[in-house]
Parts: sequence; structure tokens; C-alpha cells
Amino acid sequence: MPWPSTVHAPGVPLHVVRRSQSRAACFFGERDRLEFLRTLLIYAAQFECAVHAYVLMGNHVHLLLTSSAASGTAGLMLAVCTRHAKFVNDGYLDSSGESMRPNALWETGFEASPVQARPHVLACMRYIELNPVRAGLVNRPDAYRWSSYQSNALGCTDDLVTPHPLYFALGRSPDERQAAYRRRFERKRKEAAYRR
Repeated sequence: MPWPSTVHAPGVPLHVVRRSQSRAACFFGERDRLEFLRTLLIYAAQFECAVHAYVLMGNHVHLLLTSSAASGTAGLMLAVCTRHAKFVNDGYLDSSGESMRPNALWETGFEASPVQARPHVLACMRYIELNPVRAGLVNRPDAYRWSSYQSNALGCTDDLVTPHPLYFALGRSPDERQAAYRRRFERKRKEAAYRR
């Protein structure tokens, strides 16, 4: 898909997935992930995108975001992923100064699915933050450092996360909202156990 020119309706939450080329790694350590999040924070503000949930997996990224500009999502993804690819390529040079990663880091394009039905916004956040559990990397979402779960469910400070209005509707206080959000994960776990 020719993604730099992609336009999405402003104000509609989008579930965005960006995958690495050939499912190879796109993150190689803590430094890469920290830099990606720092860059995402900078460009989210520049392209007027509110990030409600995220997870950085080994070979792909999930985001739930809402852009206030029609081309905001495409601009954000182009800027962040281009900068991340340069950061990674510059960080892995051989003795002659050539990149040890000659291939493109990312697949061409990204997936962006509108989340228009109100109940699906919180379900999409849960889906994103449960990715490391489904992948078998951790047993519980709070054990994975590279997601928005700690912010949404536990109240940890994360400047990148902008709560969606439906998240605010979960309770009157931060503690109530976090508890209600955690219960959604518990229900999902019980449903999964019942199906086995």
C-alpha cells in the first residue's frame, strides 16, 4: 500500500500495525525500544496523534491512536519508522562504517483499521496490551515493560499515553478507572480458561 499518501478520517481511532521486513527483528535491545518510544512521543505531538495504547514486539508494533488530522497517522508512521530504521542502521556498523543491516527494516506500508464501534475501543486496547501474553513472552501483561498496560491498568506515568474518552468513562477517579480496566483483562482470562 502506498502509505505516505494514506488519509484517514480525523477523530476516528485506528488500530495501526507496522511489521518488520520478512518478520525479522526491528528491536535489538532496550536502547532501540527507548529511542522508538521517545521518537513516537515527539512525532505524535507534531502530527496531532493521541496514542491510547501501544506494544513494541520483537518484529512489529501495535498502536491504537486517534489523529486530529486526515494525514496525521501516515505522517506519524513515516516519520517514526524512518527515524527508527536510521537509528538501528547507524547503531549496527561494521569496522568499515557500513551498516551490518543492508536490507530495509520495515515492510512497505502499515495496516490501519478504524475502530468505529464504541465498545471495540477498549477491546482493542486490551488486544494490543495482551500481545506479549499471547506470544508467550510473559504470563501477565504487567510483566511486559514495552506496552501501555502499566499506564492504563496500573497508573504508572507514561507521557506517550493519552487516555481515550471511553477509558475516562470507566470510573470517576484514576483508581476506579484502573481497577475497571484491569477487570476487563481478568474477564478475558477467565473466558479463555473456560473455552479450553
